[in-house]
Amino acid sequence: MQTRRVFAVVVGVTVAGANLASVRAGQLPLDPFRETGQSVTPAYEGWYPNPDGTVSLSFGYFNRNTTEVLDIPVGRDNVVEPGDANHGQPTHFRTGRHWGVFTVRVPADFGDQRVVWTLTSNGETFAIPGHLHNDWLIDALHDPASGNVPPTIRFDPVGPAGQGPVGLTVGPRAVTVGAPLRLTVWGRDDLIRRPTDIPFGPPDRPAMTMTWVKHQGPGTVSFSEPSIAIDDASGETTTTATFHEPGDYVVRVAVNDYSGVEHAGHAQCCWTNGFVKVHVTR
Repeated sequence: MQTRRVFAVVVGVTVAGANLASVRAGQLPLDPFRETGQSVTPAYEGWYPNPDGTVSLSFGYFNRNTTEVLDIPVGRDNVVEPGDANHGQPTHFRTGRHWGVFTVRVPADFGDQRVVWTLTSNGETFAIPGHLHNDWLIDALHDPASGNVPPTIRFDPVGPAGQGPVGLTVGPRAVTVGAPLRLTVWGRDDLIRRPTDIPFGPPDRPAMTMTWVKHQGPGTVSFSEPSIAIDDASGETTTTATFHEPGDYVVRVAVNDYSGVEHAGHAQCCWTNGFVKVHVTR
């Protein structure tokens, strides 16, 4: 088994037609793409201060396979250190590049310490450090170029709100195998769309898009509507999740505003994560 401890490499690659030449994470190896048999590389997106004075380290990943989706349980092959091996990292890895899928919160005086995410898949191990180097500061909660901010989300219309990569976590909710679990999200966005900003894509792009995925868990999860578009500044969406094996799960909803995650660039703005913990029994 080959182990690679990667710190910073600037690369330009193309994934599913999207140019990633400006990827800051930089930990993406230069191996060619294949349908199966390739590794998943963790990526450090950068850090940003939280309103409470703590700091969030944001991580994503890159599954270089074009068809193979991997499940890597928390443990020796999927660990965040130091501390508890489970820091909320994904165990389900879809193909392609996925930005800012979880964060690790550290104190403001974290200094020159590091949080390391190590992944082993298809015979390769990559260990990626998260740190507070000044040149890795990101604008995850506010894009200074446009004034745009991430959407806010709630899982209850009068409940707490979440914003940005840290987002909002609720649960655990209980359901049985095969029974649909209703998941409702209330979202709100500022609808900033200045024509002088970074190109935002087609003019008919919706105000918000909510995409549901399995984040952690032992079995398959099916969503009645995996992706839902909202055309207004605020709205309510509902999907159902069906779990096919018992166990503990986390499902994630990624709420992207009009700018879209592919235009985040250095700012890493503007999207919001929502996490729902689910306990599934027979």
